[in-house]
Amino acid sequence: MADAINIRGLSNAYRSRSFGLFGKKEIKPVLNNINLAIAAGEIVGLTGESGCGKTTLARCILGLIDYTGEIFINGRLQEPKQPRPAGGNVQMIFQDPGASLNPVKKIGRLLEEPLIIHRFGTARQRSLKVDETLALVGLDPSYKKRRAHELSGGQKQRICIGRALILDSKILIADEAVSSLDVSAGAQILNLFRELRQNIGLTVFFISHNTGAAEYLCDRVVVMKEGKIVKTLE
Repeated sequence: MADAINIRGLSNAYRSRSFGLFGKKEIKPVLNNINLAIAAGEIVGLTGESGCGKTTLARCILGLIDYTGEIFINGRLQEPKQPRPAGGNVQMIFQDPGASLNPVKKIGRLLEEPLIIHRFGTARQRSLKVDETLALVGLDPSYKKRRAHELSGGQKQRICIGRALILDSKILIADEAVSSLDVSAGAQILNLFRELRQNIGLTVFFISHNTGAAEYLCDRVVVMKEGKIVKTLE
Protein backbone atom coordinates (compact mmCIF):
# COMPACT_ATOMS: atom_id res chain seq x y z
CA MET A 1 0.00 0.00 0.00
CA ALA A 2 1.31 3.45 -0.94
CA ASP A 3 2.23 5.98 1.74
CA ALA A 4 -0.06 8.98 2.18
CA ILE A 5 2.60 10.71 4.31
CA ASN A 6 6.29 9.82 4.42
CA ILE A 7 8.58 11.82 6.69
CA ARG A 8 12.35 11.34 6.42
CA GLY A 9 14.97 12.85 8.71
CA LEU A 10 12.76 15.78 9.71
CA SER A 11 14.24 18.32 12.12
CA ASN A 12 13.12 21.76 13.22
CA ALA A 13 14.42 24.46 15.55
CA TYR A 14 13.11 27.80 16.79
CA ARG A 15 15.24 30.91 17.09
CA SER A 16 14.49 33.02 20.14
CA ARG A 17 14.48 36.82 19.94
CA SER A 18 17.68 38.58 20.89
CA PHE A 19 17.65 40.63 24.08
CA GLY A 20 19.22 44.07 24.00
CA LEU A 21 21.50 45.57 21.39
CA PHE A 22 24.17 42.89 21.68
CA GLY A 23 21.96 39.98 22.69
CA LYS A 24 22.37 36.71 20.82
CA LYS A 25 19.58 34.63 19.38
CA GLU A 26 19.28 31.22 20.96
CA ILE A 27 18.49 28.19 18.79
CA LYS A 28 16.13 25.73 20.44
CA PRO A 29 15.76 22.30 18.76
CA VAL A 30 12.14 21.12 18.65
CA LEU A 31 12.12 18.11 16.33
CA ASN A 32 15.09 15.79 15.99
CA ASN A 33 15.40 13.43 13.01
CA ILE A 34 11.78 12.29 12.76
CA ASN A 35 11.11 9.32 10.47
CA LEU A 36 7.51 8.25 10.03
CA ALA A 37 5.44 6.68 7.24
CA ILE A 38 1.63 6.61 7.24
CA ALA A 39 0.01 4.37 4.65
CA ALA A 40 -3.05 5.46 2.70
CA GLY A 41 -6.15 4.53 4.67
CA GLU A 42 -4.24 4.11 7.92
CA ILE A 43 -5.09 5.81 11.20
CA VAL A 44 -1.93 6.63 13.14
CA GLY A 45 -1.82 8.29 16.55
CA LEU A 46 0.82 10.63 17.95
CA THR A 47 0.99 11.15 21.70
CA GLY A 48 3.42 12.74 24.11
CA GLU A 49 3.66 15.30 26.87
CA SER A 50 2.95 18.97 26.20
CA GLY A 51 5.84 20.70 24.45
CA CYS A 52 7.33 17.55 22.95
CA GLY A 53 6.77 18.78 19.38
CA LYS A 54 3.47 17.18 18.30
CA THR A 55 1.85 20.32 16.90
CA THR A 56 5.15 21.50 15.42
CA LEU A 57 5.30 18.26 13.43
CA ALA A 58 1.76 18.88 12.16
CA ARG A 59 2.69 22.41 11.10
CA CYS A 60 5.70 21.05 9.20
CA ILE A 61 3.50 18.55 7.36
CA LEU A 62 1.12 21.38 6.44
CA GLY A 63 4.01 23.49 5.12
CA LEU A 64 3.44 26.31 7.59
CA ILE A 65 6.94 26.43 9.09
CA ASP A 66 10.50 25.72 8.00
CA TYR A 67 12.28 22.41 8.55
CA THR A 68 15.12 20.26 7.30
CA GLY A 69 14.59 16.78 5.94
CA GLU A 70 11.94 15.51 3.54
CA ILE A 71 8.16 15.23 3.59
CA PHE A 72 6.34 13.31 0.86
CA ILE A 73 2.56 13.56 0.53
CA ASN A 74 1.01 11.02 -1.82
CA GLY A 75 4.50 10.38 -3.17
CA ARG A 76 5.29 14.02 -3.93
CA LEU A 77 8.14 15.84 -2.23
CA GLN A 78 6.88 18.95 -0.42
CA GLU A 79 8.72 22.22 0.02
CA PRO A 80 9.16 23.82 3.46
CA LYS A 81 7.01 26.88 4.19
CA GLN A 82 4.81 26.19 1.18
CA PRO A 83 1.14 25.63 2.17
CA ARG A 84 -0.19 22.45 0.62
CA PRO A 85 -2.75 22.81 -2.18
CA ALA A 86 -6.33 21.89 -1.30
CA GLY A 87 -8.08 18.87 -2.74
CA GLY A 88 -6.49 15.43 -2.62
CA ASN A 89 -3.93 16.61 -0.10
CA VAL A 90 -3.67 17.11 3.62
CA GLN A 91 -6.11 19.16 5.70
CA MET A 92 -6.31 19.86 9.42
CA ILE A 93 -8.92 20.16 12.14
CA PHE A 94 -8.28 21.68 15.55
CA GLN A 95 -9.11 21.37 19.23
CA ASP A 96 -11.76 24.10 19.41
CA PRO A 97 -14.26 23.70 16.56
CA GLY A 98 -16.17 26.83 17.60
CA ALA A 99 -13.12 29.01 16.99
CA SER A 100 -12.87 27.63 13.44
CA LEU A 101 -16.41 28.61 12.44
CA ASN A 102 -17.57 32.14 11.58
CA PRO A 103 -20.48 32.79 14.00
CA VAL A 104 -22.26 35.11 11.57
CA LYS A 105 -22.51 32.85 8.53
CA LYS A 106 -24.85 29.90 8.18
CA ILE A 107 -23.37 26.41 8.05
CA GLY A 108 -24.31 25.94 4.39
CA ARG A 109 -22.30 29.01 3.43
CA LEU A 110 -19.31 27.94 5.56
CA LEU A 111 -19.22 24.59 3.78
CA GLU A 112 -19.71 26.14 0.35
CA GLU A 113 -16.91 28.71 0.70
CA PRO A 114 -14.03 26.34 -0.24
CA LEU A 115 -16.00 25.28 -3.32
CA ILE A 116 -16.53 28.91 -4.35
CA ILE A 117 -12.87 29.80 -3.81
CA HIS A 118 -11.76 26.85 -5.96
CA ARG A 119 -14.47 27.53 -8.55
CA PHE A 120 -16.23 24.23 -8.14
CA GLY A 121 -19.24 23.78 -10.43
CA THR A 122 -22.50 25.69 -10.52
CA ALA A 123 -24.53 26.90 -7.54
CA ARG A 124 -26.71 23.79 -7.88
CA GLN A 125 -23.70 21.48 -7.97
CA ARG A 126 -22.20 23.20 -4.93
CA SER A 127 -25.49 22.81 -3.03
CA LEU A 128 -25.56 19.10 -3.81
CA LYS A 129 -21.92 18.77 -2.73
CA VAL A 130 -22.72 20.46 0.59
CA ASP A 131 -25.64 18.04 1.16
CA GLU A 132 -23.40 15.10 0.28
CA THR A 133 -20.74 16.28 2.70
CA LEU A 134 -23.21 16.80 5.52
CA ALA A 135 -24.45 13.25 5.04
CA LEU A 136 -20.85 12.02 5.02
CA VAL A 137 -20.28 13.43 8.52
CA GLY A 138 -23.64 12.24 9.85
CA LEU A 139 -25.76 15.41 9.56
CA ASP A 140 -28.88 16.13 7.48
CA PRO A 141 -29.40 19.06 5.04
CA SER A 142 -31.37 21.09 7.61
CA TYR A 143 -28.05 22.01 9.25
CA LYS A 144 -27.28 24.29 6.29
CA LYS A 145 -29.67 26.88 7.73
CA ARG A 146 -28.17 26.89 11.21
CA ARG A 147 -25.35 28.95 12.68
CA ALA A 148 -22.48 27.73 14.83
CA HIS A 149 -24.00 28.88 18.12
CA GLU A 150 -26.99 26.61 17.48
CA LEU A 151 -24.81 23.48 17.36
CA SER A 152 -23.32 21.26 20.06
CA GLY A 153 -19.56 20.82 20.31
CA GLY A 154 -19.71 17.48 18.55
CA GLN A 155 -21.86 18.89 15.73
CA LYS A 156 -19.43 21.80 15.28
CA GLN A 157 -16.54 19.35 14.98
CA ARG A 158 -18.48 17.36 12.37
CA ILE A 159 -18.88 20.58 10.36
CA CYS A 160 -15.15 21.28 10.64
CA ILE A 161 -14.40 17.75 9.43
CA GLY A 162 -16.84 18.18 6.56
CA ARG A 163 -15.27 21.48 5.52
CA ALA A 164 -11.83 19.86 5.54
CA LEU A 165 -13.06 17.04 3.30
CA ILE A 166 -15.38 18.92 0.95
CA LEU A 167 -12.65 19.33 -1.70
CA ASP A 168 -12.14 15.56 -1.66
CA SER A 169 -9.02 15.65 0.50
CA LYS A 170 -8.18 12.17 1.76
CA ILE A 171 -5.59 12.98 4.45
CA LEU A 172 -6.66 14.56 7.72
CA ILE A 173 -4.53 15.78 10.63
CA ALA A 174 -6.63 15.89 13.80
CA ASP A 175 -4.85 17.96 16.45
CA GLU A 176 -6.51 17.32 19.84
CA ALA A 177 -9.80 17.00 17.93
CA VAL A 178 -11.77 15.51 20.83
CA SER A 179 -10.10 17.03 23.89
CA SER A 180 -12.63 19.88 24.15
CA LEU A 181 -15.65 17.55 23.81
CA ASP A 182 -17.44 15.54 26.48
CA VAL A 183 -16.83 11.80 26.57
CA SER A 184 -19.92 10.86 24.55
CA ALA A 185 -19.37 13.43 21.80
CA GLY A 186 -15.67 12.59 21.65
CA ALA A 187 -16.40 8.88 21.21
CA GLN A 188 -18.80 9.70 18.38
CA ILE A 189 -16.11 11.71 16.58
CA LEU A 190 -13.63 8.85 16.99
CA ASN A 191 -16.17 6.47 15.48
CA LEU A 192 -16.79 8.96 12.66
CA PHE A 193 -13.09 8.81 11.75
CA ARG A 194 -13.40 5.03 11.49
CA GLU A 195 -16.48 5.33 9.30
CA LEU A 196 -14.74 7.83 7.01
CA ARG A 197 -11.76 5.51 6.69
CA GLN A 198 -14.12 2.71 5.65
CA ASN A 199 -16.34 4.83 3.37
CA ILE A 200 -13.83 7.07 1.55
CA GLY A 201 -10.44 5.60 2.45
CA LEU A 202 -9.55 8.53 4.71
CA THR A 203 -6.06 8.64 6.21
CA VAL A 204 -5.96 10.15 9.72
CA PHE A 205 -2.97 11.41 11.70
CA PHE A 206 -4.50 11.68 15.17
CA ILE A 207 -2.53 13.92 17.55
CA SER A 208 -3.57 13.71 21.19
CA HIS A 209 -2.26 13.75 24.74
CA ASN A 210 -4.97 11.17 25.50
CA THR A 211 -3.24 7.83 25.00
CA GLY A 212 -6.46 5.93 25.68
CA ALA A 213 -8.36 7.68 22.89
CA ALA A 214 -5.43 7.16 20.53
CA GLU A 215 -5.18 3.45 21.31
CA TYR A 216 -8.96 3.04 20.84
CA LEU A 217 -8.96 4.70 17.42
CA CYS A 218 -5.60 4.06 15.82
CA ASP A 219 -3.94 1.16 14.03
CA ARG A 220 -0.73 2.13 15.82
CA VAL A 221 0.36 4.91 18.17
CA VAL A 222 3.68 6.74 17.98
CA VAL A 223 5.02 8.21 21.21
CA MET A 224 7.14 11.36 21.10
CA LYS A 225 9.40 12.76 23.79
CA GLU A 226 11.58 15.87 23.58
CA GLY A 227 11.26 16.06 19.80
CA LYS A 228 12.07 12.39 19.15
CA ILE A 229 9.96 9.33 18.44
CA VAL A 230 10.80 6.99 21.30
CA LYS A 231 8.44 4.03 20.67
CA THR A 232 5.50 2.73 18.69
CA LEU A 233 2.50 0.95 20.20
CA GLU A 234 0.96 -1.53 17.77
